[in-house]
Amino acid sequence: MSQNAPTACLALADGTLFYGKGFGATGRTVAELCFNTAMTGYQEIMTDPSYAGQVVTFTFPHVGNVGVNPDDDETADPVAAGMVVKWDPTAPSNWRAAEPLTTWLERRGRIGIGGVDTRRLTRAIRRQGAPHVAIAHDPEGRFDIEALIEAARGFSGLVGLDLAKQVTCAQSYRWDEMRWAWPDGYARQDAPKHKVVALDYGAKRNILRCLASVGCDVTVLPATAAADDVLAHSPDGVFLSNGPGDPAATGDYAVPMIREVLDRTDLPVFGICLGHQMLALALGARTIKMNHGHHGANHPVKDLETGKVEITSMNHGFTVDSQTLPEGVLETHVSLFDGSNCGIRVADRPVFSVQYHPEASPGPQDSYYLFERFAAAMAARTVAA
Repeated sequence: MSQNAPTACLALADGTLFYGKGFGATGRTVAELCFNTAMTGYQEIMTDPSYAGQVVTFTFPHVGNVGVNPDDDETADPVAAGMVVKWDPTAPSNWRAAEPLTTWLERRGRIGIGGVDTRRLTRAIRRQGAPHVAIAHDPEGRFDIEALIEAARGFSGLVGLDLAKQVTCAQSYRWDEMRWAWPDGYARQDAPKHKVVALDYGAKRNILRCLASVGCDVTVLPATAAADDVLAHSPDGVFLSNGPGDPAATGDYAVPMIREVLDRTDLPVFGICLGHQMLALALGARTIKMNHGHHGANHPVKDLETGKVEITSMNHGFTVDSQTLPEGVLETHVSLFDGSNCGIRVADRPVFSVQYHPEASPGPQDSYYLFERFAAAMAARTVAA
């Protein structure tokens, strides 16, 4: 086989083919294809549970140059099904690197393909919507093209798919690790002020770190926890995490729990990403599938109540339909890219949520105030009691 012969193939359901150089694991996987416009953070993206069921196309060409390290994992293993890049991953050159990206992907069972015209691929996704794809890596360059296309066409898609159960924790656990800080790294929260129950629909570690950093003693519960399970911990507040899949499907069990918590208590509630969508559904709104979603660390969002614009990190393929928000639920944030909903709050209660990821620090601190707002709401409730 020629040294320049392709060793990986990306097949779209419409029959479009992209060939390139494979890296990471060998084999085949089927998923939805999205693109991410972030210039950094490929390891955090690959380990973000919200990317379950998706292959990620990175529009930024330099991938692999800082390697990978255990501190930057957002969960124990990569969750994204695979990655597509323009140039082959470079050798790492960073003092924090523990191993090369390609080795890490191979060890973790995730396929990558390099040498792809990612601009062309991204334009196709923007025009046609997020396609279903099959990605294959064979060092010998042997591909059954018809089988790959049929596999892509056979993918069921994310609509109606509950993926939170696949990425949630198996049992409850405590979290006290705070945000990374020079020179000590991750410190522990040893003087918490607020007891928080976090529902894990696919929670990123850095979200839990941000909660700990504003003084929270965090107990994480599985996605399927009932309201009685939540309230048995006598929390000062309830957090609804990010996660993958169709919010309407996850809402079958999450929405009744959230409604019961809202009906039985006056607890502050804070949601991010899928948690934002779960809260909106519980309050009576609806969610819809987007054409190609929002994925990146450069999304401008306007706070309608202050007029400020935040640079945010986004990762979602579904959105809350702001036209369906009921009376008493206010839209607080909107995307300046397309006007889609990015935040809500209940008019007379400390219950709020945002679509974007304030823990991801793209601003870098534009949105950290949301964690502080949650902590302040819990403190105010404690004083009032």
